[in-house]
Amino acid sequence: MKQVQLITSHLYSEFADRIKYSNSIYILTSFVMKSGVTLLAPLLREAADRGAEIHICTGDYLFITQPDALDLLESINPNIEIRLFKSNGKSFHPKAYLFQAKEENGSYIIGSSNLSRSALTTGTEWSIALSEQVDPEVFREALTEFQKTFLHANTIPLNKETLKEYREQYDKYHQKNPNLVRQWSAAEEEGMMLPERPKEETGEKIAEAVAPYQTISPRPSQVEALNMLQNTLDEGYDKAMVVMATGLGKTYLAGFFAQNFKRVLFIAHREEILYQAKRSFLHIMPDKTAGIYNGKSKEGETDFVFASIYTLGMQRHLEVFESDSFDLIVVDEFHHAAAQTYQKALDYFKPKFLLGITATPDRMDGKDVYAICAGNVAYQIHFIEAIQNQWLAPFHYYGVYDDTDYKQITWLGNRYDEEELLAVQLKDEMAEKVFNAWSKHKQTRTIAFCSSIRQANFLSSYFATRGVKTVSLNSKTVEMSRGDAIRKLADRQLDIIFTVDLFNEGVDIPSVDTLLFVRPTESLSVFTQQVGRGLRLHEDKNYCNIIDLIGNYRNADIKMQLFNTQPSGEKRPGTVIPTAPAGCVIDFDLEAVNLLKELQRIKQPRKEKLREAYFELKRELGRRPTYKEMHLQGNAPSQEIRQEFKTYVGFLYWMDELSEFEKQAFLKHEDWLIEVEKTGMNKSYKMVLLKYMLSRGVDRWLDPVTPEEAARYFHCYLTEKNFRKIIDFSDKGTKQLWEFNEKKVSRLIATMPMTKWSGSSNGMLTFKENTFKVNTAISEESKLFLYNWTYEITEYRLKDYFAKKENKRLLVN
Repeated sequence: MKQVQLITSHLYSEFADRIKYSNSIYILTSFVMKSGVTLLAPLLREAADRGAEIHICTGDYLFITQPDALDLLESINPNIEIRLFKSNGKSFHPKAYLFQAKEENGSYIIGSSNLSRSALTTGTEWSIALSEQVDPEVFREALTEFQKTFLHANTIPLNKETLKEYREQYDKYHQKNPNLVRQWSAAEEEGMMLPERPKEETGEKIAEAVAPYQTISPRPSQVEALNMLQNTLDEGYDKAMVVMATGLGKTYLAGFFAQNFKRVLFIAHREEILYQAKRSFLHIMPDKTAGIYNGKSKEGETDFVFASIYTLGMQRHLEVFESDSFDLIVVDEFHHAAAQTYQKALDYFKPKFLLGITATPDRMDGKDVYAICAGNVAYQIHFIEAIQNQWLAPFHYYGVYDDTDYKQITWLGNRYDEEELLAVQLKDEMAEKVFNAWSKHKQTRTIAFCSSIRQANFLSSYFATRGVKTVSLNSKTVEMSRGDAIRKLADRQLDIIFTVDLFNEGVDIPSVDTLLFVRPTESLSVFTQQVGRGLRLHEDKNYCNIIDLIGNYRNADIKMQLFNTQPSGEKRPGTVIPTAPAGCVIDFDLEAVNLLKELQRIKQPRKEKLREAYFELKRELGRRPTYKEMHLQGNAPSQEIRQEFKTYVGFLYWMDELSEFEKQAFLKHEDWLIEVEKTGMNKSYKMVLLKYMLSRGVDRWLDPVTPEEAARYFHCYLTEKNFRKIIDFSDKGTKQLWEFNEKKVSRLIATMPMTKWSGSSNGMLTFKENTFKVNTAISEESKLFLYNWTYEITEYRLKDYFAKKENKRLLVN
């Protein structure tokens, strides 16, 4: 096989040769046609059957990709991972095919060929095939870039649910545009190609070395967190998460905690975080060895391994390590789109402990970290609490009214149309508005966050004409390095740096005392990270000024959640502007206050939010989520389901997610489901008893039960994990039960769950003559449904109960 090869026809034969010897196959194509999938299906099936890792990413641009082609792809082999890139109308035109073998060199083919029969056989196409030997560095870069696209925020997993949704969108688009793009037959695919559009600018990040702290002693917040993590270990947890405000040293905390373990795997989604973490760990433990495992470096034999999820997400790299290679795994905060790949790695490894770290204070943005850590929060500190402890600098927040009408700008699902947004932003009157707000509230050193490189360049040029020392710093900046810009800002040779997303994570510029936001806020997580850039303590500043232009854009009010530390259930109805904590200022233009109130008034109703969160998770899982999954991974508080619908099954009924048989079973047994859902739980005992009954199986779970029969299971469940034992078996009357005593445990069961539950259930449950019984008749056709629903509620309530009790105990401590 040649190292460099020009291919102008019959690409299929080249694919066939490479697929046969490949252990990893990665396909990135702008669209797929049924004819092309039919051609490659036998080859892909054979490769998947022998265990090859196959990732395929295609797009929905102009809805050219055929639903039938996706259906066929999805049916080849369940181990083939397929993701669909949601282009939102933006050009998506990659055509790249990468092949790797364990023993041989890899190769890749890049050219004009999409996945259609004509492109792979007789069509006029040009492609270049290159061997890994030509330039190993470029080959590794191609693999990494593939993974970044495959796990991009705009991609969704292909499954029955997402395919059904795509088919509906496809049909709707073609009905509206019958002459633009039509249903092509295999013959009509011949020569069909769309013109390329100019490459879009991106906010690519640039790594920069960060100086380590001067001491290696834990800070006060880290001491608190380490103590709580140690308690978590002592109580038998094997996973937990820590939520710490930006600036408190999450990475160093992980390093201090890692001193308890021999080998550590640190996983992150950005290269600079890996290198920063490596420096931090070695600063704490200079006698240890540390290595980077990413597209360029494969240092996997060290004490500490810092791995990119984009590399670790490939099966061949996972299998470099034994499943028990690491005692501790640390997962840095990661993007929602990458959750499945994180789970793939975490399912593979069997560490003694899993630690998730994040700065995000809101469950909505941190849900994936919550899920992989089973909802167990070992330590949490809001950035306002850190300010009150004098661990971070106070802030003065200024909400400046922006009269731009964002309703006229097209919303593309997760962002505004860039060209339409720029048409508003790149105007002198808008730049003057930004300049005036900055001039009024600025201090000495400013970082300004923009929505695009073009906006950053425009504002930088405008400010420069007004005598301001400024630079637009982004991936395309050539006149000044990132390091130089940071140093010049610190030395006051620059007044302001305009950027897009360069300073979201992993960068410390403690002297920054002003933040300027001139972009619509689309993510609370990103806003949180950006605010954190200005809150580092520094001798030259007393507080940080936050200047925020607020218009009627989507999610404008979501940022206010960052400044409100009250639990959701304690927030006063109608409250829009949070109260400023001691030492801080929150000041809004009157027009901005009125705007936020109006946005809250017309906010999406709670039921519709729950519906949206449910279907988002269903698309991700490819099936109906369980109650527990909705609790851990859903993008909405699970308690709102009970508040609105009494039961999770009632919620499914409202959304028409139940079959006709399920609907009949639900209506007949709704009272029982409500009873299981709402019965009080000062202890976990009721649900533990019900869990035992369910353990007897579908046919026997409703059989009467005695305290003696349940005693052994009841005791084992509450003592097998230290945290359960401490929470529910540590008071004066139950601590004696740490050692099993059937008579005493049986007496407890009879007194607590059986007697108390039967007394509060209005006859639905009874406890007579030492026998506990559920008084409901179930038909044969309802039996399995009711068993599964009861099981889901029980699992959810136990998970929710222990998480709340543990968090409450942490707060008290």
